[in-house]
Amino acid sequence: MGDWMELNHNVNRRKFLTSAGVLTAGALLPKALALAQTQKVRVGLMLPYTGTYAQLGVAITNGFKLAVAERGNKLGGRELEYFTVDDEADPAKAPENTNKLVQRDKVDVLVGTVHSGVQMGMVKIAKENNTLMIIPNAGLDAATGALCSPNIFRTSFSNWQPSYPMGKVLADRGIRNVISLAWKYGAGEEAVAGFTEGFIKAGGKSVRGLWIPFPNVEFQALLTEIASIKPDAVFVFFAGGGAAKFIKDYAAAGLRKTIPLFGSGFLTDGVLDATEEAAQGLETTLHYADGLNTKRDRDFRSAYYKAYTFAPDVYAVQGYDAGLLLATGLDAVKGDISKRKEMIAAMEKAKIDSPRGAWTMSKAHNPIQDIYLRKVVGRENKLVSVAHKALADPARGCKL
Repeated sequence: MGDWMELNHNVNRRKFLTSAGVLTAGALLPKALALAQTQKVRVGLMLPYTGTYAQLGVAITNGFKLAVAERGNKLGGRELEYFTVDDEADPAKAPENTNKLVQRDKVDVLVGTVHSGVQMGMVKIAKENNTLMIIPNAGLDAATGALCSPNIFRTSFSNWQPSYPMGKVLADRGIRNVISLAWKYGAGEEAVAGFTEGFIKAGGKSVRGLWIPFPNVEFQALLTEIASIKPDAVFVFFAGGGAAKFIKDYAAAGLRKTIPLFGSGFLTDGVLDATEEAAQGLETTLHYADGLNTKRDRDFRSAYYKAYTFAPDVYAVQGYDAGLLLATGLDAVKGDISKRKEMIAAMEKAKIDSPRGAWTMSKAHNPIQDIYLRKVVGRENKLVSVAHKALADPARGCKL
C-alpha cells in the first residue's frame, strides 16, 4: 500500500509540475509571441539583377541587408529569410514574378523594384493580396498617388520629386527654352512632367520633348536633332548603363561645349567610374549627394565600404532606408507581423534617420525630403546647395 501511495504521489507531482510548467510558459510566452521568436520573417526581393538596371538592384539589396546586419541580423527580434526574383526590368513579366513571391513563397513583405513599369504590376498585385510592400526605388507617381494603399510604402522618391526643383534652378539662371530627352516609359514621362511643371512655374518659356524607347541607347539621331535646334539647355532622364552611354555620347558629339546638359540625379549616380571625363561638371538634382558631411552619412559610407569594398550611391541609401523602415514597423510589434494595423501605424509615423538626412513619411506613404543640387567633381556628385527643402510629392489622386 505504501509503495502504491508513493508511486501515485510521484505521478501526480509530475503531472502537476508539467501542467504548471505549461501554464507558466503560456503566461509568459503567448502563442503569437512564441511564433514571432522562432519563425523567420519572409522577405521577397524583386529587383533587376541583369540588364541595364542590374547595378541598381545589387546596390539596393546591399543597402537593405546592411541595415539588417547592423541590427544583429534581426528586426523586431526575428531573423529574416530572403526570397529573390530577378525582374529583368520587364513589365510583361511583373505579374508572374510578383505572384512567385506572394503565392508560391508566401512572403510577409515585398521589397521592389527599380523600373516604374514593373512597379505598376507589383502594386496591383500587392493591393489585391493586401501584401505589405516597400518600394526602394521605382518612382511611379501612381504608387503613392492614384494607386496608394495602406500596405504600400516608398523609401525613395516619386518620379516628379527629384526633377521638379531642377526646373526652378534652370529658370533662375535665365534659361528659357529647353529640350527634354528621356526613355519613353513611365519614369521618363513623369520625370519630364515634373521638370516641366517646375520650369514653367518659375518663369521658363518652353520644353520640347524628345523620346527614345526603353532601353534603347542609340542616341546619335537625337543628338543630331538637338544640335540643329540649338536650345538653351537639355534636361534628360536616364539611369544605369544607359545613362553612362548617353553622357559619353553627348560629350563625343561636342554638345557639352555649346548646350549645357542637366538631369535628375540618376543621370550621374552610380555611373561615374564608367564615364571618365565626360561627366565632369554635370549638374543634377536628387535626394542624396556626396559630401553631405554629416556623422550619419560618414558612418553609413564607412560601413557600406567595409561590407562591400566600394562606395555607396543613392540606390544603396534607398535600400538601406527600406531596411530601416521595416525595422521600425517590426520593432513596434515586437516581431509579430500579424499585427498589421499597429505595424503600419508605426511605419506611417516613422522619422527615418537616413544618410541622406532625416525624413518623414507623407500621408500617401512617400518620403518628405530635401532635394539637393549636385555637381560632378572627380568621382563624386558633390553637394552644391539644397534645391528644395522638405519637398513633398503632390500625391495626385491618393485617397488615403
